[in-house]
Amino acid sequence: MVLNPIQVDCYAGYRADETPRRFILEEQRLEVLEVLDRWHEAGGHPEWPRADYFKVLAADQHQYLLKHDLEADEWFLARRL
Repeated sequence: MVLNPIQVDCYAGYRADETPRRFILEEQRLEVLEVLDRWHEAGGHPEWPRADYFKVLAADQHQYLLKHDLEADEWFLARRL
């Protein structure tokens, strides 16, 4: 899986960067209409850092898989579904 760095604006609840609200992909700002699924990778393997994953429906009506690397505090587009 190729991870592409992206900029993400988030809702910040009791934790920082809790839920993605919009992201920039190829100079286009996409609003997140709905978080369809989310899960957490606990970092059981050294090559897989702790991360949150979000399957989202964006305003362009496409679904995207976003990864938030919690250790580096960086966001990535894992793929367009």
